[in-house]
Amino acid sequence: MNIRPRRNRRTAAIRGMVRETHMTTDNLIYPLFLVDGKGVKDEIKSLPGNFRWSLDKLLPEVEECMELGLRNFVMFPAVPEELKDKTATYSYAADNFYLKAAQTFKEKFPESTLISDVAMDPYSSDGHDGLVENGRILNDETLPILAKMSVAQAQAGFDVIAPSDMMDGRIGAIREALDEAGYTETAIMSYTAKYASAFYGPFRDALDSAPKAGDKKTYQMDPANRMEGLREAMLDEEEGADYMMVKPALNYLDVIALLKEHTTLPIAAYHVSGECAMLIAACQNGWLDFEQAMPETLLSIRRAGADVILTYFAKQYARVVQGLEIGL
Repeated sequence: MNIRPRRNRRTAAIRGMVRETHMTTDNLIYPLFLVDGKGVKDEIKSLPGNFRWSLDKLLPEVEECMELGLRNFVMFPAVPEELKDKTATYSYAADNFYLKAAQTFKEKFPESTLISDVAMDPYSSDGHDGLVENGRILNDETLPILAKMSVAQAQAGFDVIAPSDMMDGRIGAIREALDEAGYTETAIMSYTAKYASAFYGPFRDALDSAPKAGDKKTYQMDPANRMEGLREAMLDEEEGADYMMVKPALNYLDVIALLKEHTTLPIAAYHVSGECAMLIAACQNGWLDFEQAMPETLLSIRRAGADVILTYFAKQYARVVQGLEIGL
């Protein structure tokens, strides 16, 4: 045989030389859950190893991550029920603990990348990403709320605004509002193809943000659809998005690859809570080896075309890179 592919697999050095896909901590974003108060580090039962943090406990965690070379973070607020209303007014209130935390975060870690979450559901008494009236999610009436929320986040110091709501036209509305307010350098990471998935359970447990009635299928995408994701991508790019995200990641690797093939914008993928929880459960039961399965899982998302990956395993992967133990 003249052609022997195994020649390029013979040693570790040769395999490294011809390796097609590379991943570092620069490709990872670590999701963090923030609560108001002090002294809080509350483990999320459905997502072991992840916590709801008060800011005083969160900052040392971030400092440790920075020392490991992990510099990119997305922060989600767990808002008390008494602060929620139908129009999400607390999302841009002057005393919003999430906005105040962002200011402190960026003052302490100016070299970090801090990414927000833009949607009504953390602040809405209805638990939906958009404004609810008579059981319907009102698209156009939601956009000014999202725009106001985005400007408040940019003012607080977030580097990247990440709309997760899936309302039509929200990227254009947010971009226009940011530019008018003077935040032309604040980027937008659009949740471009966010599916109505069964894999968000632990995340909703962490934030207590499940809908009070109905579901999100009129605005999040049908899991059966692939080309619709490309249509959403074309619209987001036209409206001014700086990044495009696919969520979830593992069950939608084909959509990641599709968007990567059709745009020059960076592609993000959200390795969501349910996907991570499944792997944790399998490893805790001894069915898989976490130190092998976790990096392989992230590599598969990267290989599909993701430039950046939001994953609850970001810190553990950073420890792997440093040769440190990462036991569950």
